[in-house]
Amino acid sequence: MTDKPQPEGREGYRAFRAIPTRWMDNDAYGHVNNVVYYSWFDTAVNAHLIEQGALDIHGGETIGLVIETQCNYFAPVEFPQVVEAGLRVARLGTSSVRYEVGLFLQGGASTVAKGHFIHVYVDKATRRPVPLPANLKKVLEALT
Repeated sequence: MTDKPQPEGREGYRAFRAIPTRWMDNDAYGHVNNVVYYSWFDTAVNAHLIEQGALDIHGGETIGLVIETQCNYFAPVEFPQVVEAGLRVARLGTSSVRYEVGLFLQGGASTVAKGHFIHVYVDKATRRPVPLPANLKKVLEALT
C-alpha cells in the first residue's frame, strides 16, 4: 500500500463532460499549465449544475463559493487534445459539497489528473451560508 495518489478509472464517476484544450492552454514546456486544470474543474461542475436546472447564475438567490481546491497530476495534456471531466460528489453537507473531478484524455481509461473542490453555498446578497436548495440537493445526490 502507498499513500501516493494513484490514477483512477472511469467507473467511479457519475457524469462526464468533454472539454477541448486551447492553444493558449499550453505553457512554455509544451503541456497544459496546471492552473488550467482548475478552470476545467469549475467548468465541468458548473455546466452540469446549470444544464440540470440546479444553478441559475443570473437570477438565483444561492451561489457556490469555492473554499478549498486540490489536484494531483499523473500524465501531461497538450493542445489539441480533448479532456473528459468525470464528476462525482464525495460529501454532501447542509450547505456545502465536496466535488471530485477526474480528468481523462478523450476515450482514455484512467485519469491524467484528479482533484477536488469544495463549494459552500451562500445567499447571493449576504454571502452567509444557506441550506442547499432542494433542486440542487437532488442533482448533487445523483452524483454520489
